[in-house]
Amino acid sequence: MAQGVVVLFDPEADAAVRALWSRLDAAGLPPSRHSPPHLTFAVASEIPARTRDALRAELRVLHIPSLFFGSLSTFANTENVLMLSAVTDPELLAVHSAVHDVLAGHVRNPSAYYLPGSWVPHCTLLQQVSVDDVVRGFGTLFPMEGFRARAARVVVMDSVTGEVDPLT
Repeated sequence: MAQGVVVLFDPEADAAVRALWSRLDAAGLPPSRHSPPHLTFAVASEIPARTRDALRAELRVLHIPSLFFGSLSTFANTENVLMLSAVTDPELLAVHSAVHDVLAGHVRNPSAYYLPGSWVPHCTLLQQVSVDDVVRGFGTLFPMEGFRARAARVVVMDSVTGEVDPLT
C-alpha cells in the first residue's frame, strides 16, 4: 500500500487528460485510469493523521501555481511510463519543498522518486506497459496541444483503495 500527496485538476484539465486516455484506449493501449488525473508531490507507505493535519495547515498558506503540461515524456524503468511533463518553475518547486518539509521524518518509507532533487512533475498516461506500447502511445498522442491545469484540491490518495482524504 502507498499513500500519495496529489493535486487533482480543475474540470477542464481533468477532461483534457481523460481525452488523451480515450485516444490511447481507442489505439488499444491500456491507459492509467486507476485514479483520477493528477500530479503527485510525494508518496510514502503511510501518511499518518497528525502529519496530514500539519499538511493541511501548511497548504492553507501556500498558493499552488497553475501547471502547464506541454510535453510528452517517458520514464524508462521497470514500470515503463508515458507521461505529460509539467513545466517546472520556482513556485512549483517551493510548494513541493514545503510539502516535503512537513513530511520529513513523519512518514514511513518515502519514495525516493518524489523527493526534492529527484522529482519530475508529471501526469501519468500509461504505466507498466512494454517499451513498444510506450512508443505506440507516444505516436498516438503526438503532436498534442499543451494545456494549463489549476489545482482543484490537494488530497492524500491511497493507491490500493483509491480512498481520498482532502487536504485543501
